[in-house]
Amino acid sequence: MSASANRTWLEHYPEWTDHHLDYGDSTLIDVYDQAVEQYPDRIALRFFGRGWTYTELDEQVRRAAAGLRALGVRRGDHVALVMPNCPQHVIAYWAVLRLGAIVIEHNPLYTAHELRHPFNDHGARVAVCWDKAVPVLEELRRDTPLETIIGVDMRRDLPWVMRTALKLPIPALKASRDKLHAPAPQVMGFDAVLGDAVGGDGRDIESPTDVGIDDVAVIMYTSGTTGTPKGAQLKHRGLVANIIMGKAWVPGLGEEKETVLGVLPLFHAYGLTIVNNLAMLIGAELVLVPAAEMDLIMKVMKSHRPTWVPGVPTLYEKIINAAEEKNIDITGVKYSFCGASTLPVSIVEKWERLTGGRLVEGYGLTETSPIIVGNPMDGNRRPGYVGIPFPDTDIAVVDPENPTEHVPDGSEGEVIVRGPQVFAGYLNRPEDTEESFTDGPDGAAEGRWYRTGDVGVLEEDGFLRLVARIKEVIITGGFNVYPAEVESVLLEHPDIVDATVVGLPREDGSELVIAAVSLAEYANLDIDAYRQHARANLTGYKVPRAFFHLDEMPRDQMGKIRRRDVRDVLLEQLEESGRSVESLVKRR
Repeated sequence: MSASANRTWLEHYPEWTDHHLDYGDSTLIDVYDQAVEQYPDRIALRFFGRGWTYTELDEQVRRAAAGLRALGVRRGDHVALVMPNCPQHVIAYWAVLRLGAIVIEHNPLYTAHELRHPFNDHGARVAVCWDKAVPVLEELRRDTPLETIIGVDMRRDLPWVMRTALKLPIPALKASRDKLHAPAPQVMGFDAVLGDAVGGDGRDIESPTDVGIDDVAVIMYTSGTTGTPKGAQLKHRGLVANIIMGKAWVPGLGEEKETVLGVLPLFHAYGLTIVNNLAMLIGAELVLVPAAEMDLIMKVMKSHRPTWVPGVPTLYEKIINAAEEKNIDITGVKYSFCGASTLPVSIVEKWERLTGGRLVEGYGLTETSPIIVGNPMDGNRRPGYVGIPFPDTDIAVVDPENPTEHVPDGSEGEVIVRGPQVFAGYLNRPEDTEESFTDGPDGAAEGRWYRTGDVGVLEEDGFLRLVARIKEVIITGGFNVYPAEVESVLLEHPDIVDATVVGLPREDGSELVIAAVSLAEYANLDIDAYRQHARANLTGYKVPRAFFHLDEMPRDQMGKIRRRDVRDVLLEQLEESGRSVESLVKRR
């Protein structure tokens, strides 16, 4: 019997995490209502030092819901949110849900080209957006169903002293003001939506009784790295289940007042669930940071130190460096959960030494609300592994060509998953939805399993190690090369601080293994040394044919390297130098 069939991971659960949890029939709306009722005088949000209690937050949510209702938003409607982390984002999110409508999250830095397909796909008529993104949405209004744009001026929720200072004609203050705001007089402001003239004070807003756990709450568009972005429909059931799982994973989380660092973008599934939704479940104080700027985060560490810090490796590394450089004490951060990319052991050791808390790695996808796997919080973690399945979550590793067949434990295959947090399917894409699910392998739990598209290894004891995305596997000479394996070897070289391995297309349809590297400050590019290091640790066909130097890797807002962008940069460099991919073949 396989590790999946035996659920061998359960042996590694700490005593505070039950194998099965009670999710009840609560929706996200119920989670919100319960927090407001239970913690009326507790601080719910903080932004640049200004705080709002749960009662004050609810007043704003009711007003926003009443305003949106006056603008025609009804149960089941799609409302787009296009904002960085700010109080208005949180207010609009809960207001849309309280109307029984569906939140569509979007990155506020995207261009009109990037947003046009999603807006035509989901058809939202109303969008609440950062005022700096208004010109982009104005362009979309010409050729998408979008009708009403509500502009958000983040300055309005700053403390009074800061708002006043930003009005002064001082260059440094103007630069700060320009980061937060751009004039958008052509659209309705969010303040107007909250005002009495549009919808009133919202006292008559009642939580909908006809919204259930199987209704869609949020739609998030996948990155589109393998094609046109698709809207993953996340149900109330899955989103609530995932935060209940997260709470059960962390010892004592929420038993005392918690403070959550809200720097992960809420327009990403990881930030929305593990920051915003989980904070509401446990009645935490959510400290919002609009961008991962260390000056802002260090101010939070000094004045409102968080106890729960979800993040990504680059965030933890930057906080460590800033705290040491500025001599800022960050002890008291009890628990941290890392996702998006591989977490180096060196970062874990430094973080835990400086905070006195625990940092573990996990794994998930937009389609799974998002977390499915995490390392245990009791010290029984395993470096290089993303962990073991969350409660009531099953994983298996199968043959990608025949997903109903297990591969042997310890072998590479496609990771598939089933659990209450798995999404409802892709919006308007029934064929893609059908292709993304499979029947379970023999001996595994019955039901439909989601195909993650990730290559992984499930060990006999239930720990999962990720290898690569199936679509990112490089095929060279008939052999499969997994970029993550080659990158991990390159990163062991002392000169290399970042490495991305991609496949560049050859004329015969195969690919060349190519590495892009970023170097330590003291290092000079030494291709022969890197190639020799790779040859000493990898079989010949995995050794990169060529090495390119990049000062900085292209990353998304989560800090994850965008391989597709790296590939495009390398192809552009070749074209600009008058060379072809074929010219690299003889370079060894």
